[in-house]
Amino acid sequence: MQWETVIGLEVHVQLATQSKIFSGASTAFGAEPNTQACAVDLGLPGVLPVLNEAAVAMAVQFGLAIHAEIPEVSVFDRKNYFYPDLPKGYQTSQMYHPIVGPGVVEISLDDGSTKRVRVHHAHLEEDAGKSLHEDFHGMTGVDLNRAGTPLLEIVSEPDMRSAKEAAAYLKAIHSIVTYLGISDGNMAEGSMRCDVNVSVRPQGQEAFGTRAEIKNVNSFRFVERAIAFEVERQIELLEDGGEVVQETRLFDPERDETRSMRTKEEANDYRYFPCPDLLPVVLDGAYVDHLREILPELPDEKRARFQNELGLSAYDANVLSATRDMADYFEAVKDVCGDAKQAANWVQGELSGALNREGIAIQDSPVSAPQLGELIARVIDDTINGKAAKQVFQALWHGEGENADAVIEAKGLKQVTDTAAIDAMIDQVIADSPAQVAQYRDAEPEKRGKMIGYFVGQVMKASRGTANPQQVNQLLKEKLDALC
Repeated sequence: MQWETVIGLEVHVQLATQSKIFSGASTAFGAEPNTQACAVDLGLPGVLPVLNEAAVAMAVQFGLAIHAEIPEVSVFDRKNYFYPDLPKGYQTSQMYHPIVGPGVVEISLDDGSTKRVRVHHAHLEEDAGKSLHEDFHGMTGVDLNRAGTPLLEIVSEPDMRSAKEAAAYLKAIHSIVTYLGISDGNMAEGSMRCDVNVSVRPQGQEAFGTRAEIKNVNSFRFVERAIAFEVERQIELLEDGGEVVQETRLFDPERDETRSMRTKEEANDYRYFPCPDLLPVVLDGAYVDHLREILPELPDEKRARFQNELGLSAYDANVLSATRDMADYFEAVKDVCGDAKQAANWVQGELSGALNREGIAIQDSPVSAPQLGELIARVIDDTINGKAAKQVFQALWHGEGENADAVIEAKGLKQVTDTAAIDAMIDQVIADSPAQVAQYRDAEPEKRGKMIGYFVGQVMKASRGTANPQQVNQLLKEKLDALC
């Protein structure tokens, strides 16, 4: 039997507010446990929540970015359940009237095609605390610093049909929220994570299969791996005559498998009801219009501009616009060197290779955008050749000079373009290579092009790599052909 995979994601994005969604406690990452949970976060008697307006604005901006409906009225509800890291015994969320209605996200796939994934809604809610199991020898500790941290939960429709599509959708959400500046998107710190809903059904069947929900997956790679395992597990179960049980599962990256946590609760198990301590949120048209006016250039718009105005290929534009930090770095390099294609090649090539080897984010690059732009400019104006440029890049990477010019001067890498000087080196190489000259002279004309590489290498060696390669090739060909 042929099976079709059906996937929907619930993406939890921590909003980049300075304080929590209903209190003035800090949201800074890395504080000592239980030092950033105030009386409101703990739900102590006599305290009342006050909605953080910045969280509202960020949620609306996301909705506008995905062309979603923005309801005039949204309502907070209490989601009731008992767990050690939920001090109030309920989570304040939005069940029935979320702040963002239906929208759409366009994803780019590996084959160059695009696909539209529908967003059902996005709602505001507070985060719970964190249970700690590692350091307590058979007991569990609770850190409530995250309790009350503002989250935007983005719920997709079940429109994705493969692990690749799910990862592409998650990357698109990450790109949108970081472009907007409403989240840092740091998945390692929990700023973005997702629950993955996976089911399978026979090809051609309209009805969905029973789904399993994989909780709190926190990397693009883990999303793909978790889905791949879960799809295989469900298909094997069904083909062996079993049934898929609706349940919540956990992905274990070390074993590369999902494991059952608990049978899935239904919405009525949580006994949702409107929060009596918070008024409905009413958004007037002028407020929404103001937020629409201050939206930054978004990934799709930037990608189109890179292609249409800068002449980049669809692939280059897609890679360079994937994150705001990457796009900003590229544009700064391009502005200094004046050549978009050269800037794209260096950012995606030499720079990205070095960043990947060292595990460094582009915003922390040892080579700044102005430094790289100046280096490329020296290649464009023939001050240095490509080989020397890589030496300059390495020197800048290791902090051996303030800029390209300083490194070029210190290392004597300035390209030799003096024809007389290159002529002299070529003459010496020809004089020292009688056997190779004879082979060149006796070769068929169409084979001489490959044979000239030996002579070019010798001249570049004699010049310590500083001779202009184009001039060397041209002058060598003229002199060797004159000997034939």
